[in-house]
Formats: sequence, C-alpha cells, structure tokens
Amino acid sequence: MTDFLQRTRSYIDHLVRARARHGVHSPFVYELIESVFRPRPVDEAFAAIEQFRSDLLRSDHTIQVIDLGAGSARSNGPTRRVADQARSALKPPHQARLLYKLARHLDARQVLELGTSFGLTTLYLAYGARNGQVHTIEGCPETLSIAKKNFEILPQPRIHATLGSFEDRLPDVLRRMERLDLAFIDGHHEEEATLRYFELCLSKAHNDTVLVLDDIHWSCGMESAWERVKDHSAVTVTIDLYDMGLVFLRSEQAKEHFRLRY
Repeated sequence: MTDFLQRTRSYIDHLVRARARHGVHSPFVYELIESVFRPRPVDEAFAAIEQFRSDLLRSDHTIQVIDLGAGSARSNGPTRRVADQARSALKPPHQARLLYKLARHLDARQVLELGTSFGLTTLYLAYGARNGQVHTIEGCPETLSIAKKNFEILPQPRIHATLGSFEDRLPDVLRRMERLDLAFIDGHHEEEATLRYFELCLSKAHNDTVLVLDDIHWSCGMESAWERVKDHSAVTVTIDLYDMGLVFLRSEQAKEHFRLRY
C-alpha cells in the first residue's frame, strides 16, 4: 500500500470512528477537551509567531537539509527551498496552538521537543510553558540556525536548543532534566526509532506527564508504533487526534483509548 493510500484509508477510518466531546464519558478526558481542545481567544504572541510562518513561506532562500529521520513525504533532495521545507515541515496553526494550550493547562515546567524545525512549535511550547523550560533537539544545522534567529527576534531564554541526532543527544538532554512534564516527539517517523525515544522519555516521566506523538498515521510503521505505545504497561489513557496522539500515564485511570474530533 502506498503512503498516500494508507493515509487516505486511515483518515476515513478516523472520521468514522472519532467522537465529538459529547460522546466522551470519561470526566478526565472531557475536562481536557473543554480546557485544551476547544477554541479559546488567540494569545497576542501568536501573531508574532505566525509572522515567521508567513516570512518562511515567502522565502526564496535555499538550505542544505540533513534529514536524519524517515525523510520528507514531499521532497528528499538535500538542497531545498526554505518555503518548500516550511510548507512540508511546519505544524499548522491549530496543532501548534493545541500544544501551547496543553503546556499552559499542565503548567509544564520541563518540556522536551524532538524536532525543532524552524522553531515555530518550539515558540508555541515556550509561551505555553510560561513558568518552565523547553529543551529542543534538531538534526539539521541550517534549519536550526533559522530557528535560533527566530528565538532571538522573540527573545526566549527558556528555550535550550541542541544540535544533533535524537539517538545521540536525547540521553544527554534527558540527563540534564530533573523530570519531564510534556514531550512532543516529532521527526524520525520510523516505528522502532519512535519507540526508542518513547522509552527514553519514560525514564524521566511521572504520573502527570503527557507525551505527544506526531503523525501517528503517517505510515504503516507509525501506526504500528502507536498501537504498541497504547499497549505499553505504563500507559493508561491515549487520545488519537489523527494528526497526533496524546499519551497519559495516570495510574488512577483505567486503561482506555479515545479517538476525538477537534
């Protein structure tokens, strides 16, 4: 099955099976829907971050992309236009805002992001975790260079960016963190790699940690990784939003899996 057919099939299946908030009978998940998933007034910081998106999408510059993961679904050449890379890699605004609201809802103090890209999602997480620190890892030097310029324009001393592969740098970054409140696992969309990073994150997780896996229906391998995460003994509640999956470790919750529209 081609990636396109697989994603089409997965999306149709999600539309059929996903519930709206009134079909959810878990008080914990319903409260999360009300606090995080439902629309809220736009924070004034969003406009400045979205200006970066507009600038990137209009850029005529090219960069040398070092892709340490499964590669881009649209372009695998090493030389890419910034605009094309931005179109392919950046999370759309509604997904980035969800991460902002999730960090704010959790009052997350220690946040991890695997896959900085051009730094827009990193900024959303940093503004959400207003009392915390965001540790982000990116494998491509030229991509990270653009992200760092964005961090300088919107000064965010709470962002700590690390260059290198997830495989090499994640253990060191986690060692510098006392605990992990929120993790956004993006990039390197391969089954075994995703599961390795998930397991590493569990070493610093606690009962209220939330782990967010991006693109869980991107490929058959990612769907398999998602199913294995759901079956993990430490996992109690998961929420499949199609574009991403939320994982909860709350020991007081019965094991239950949700598919939601948002």
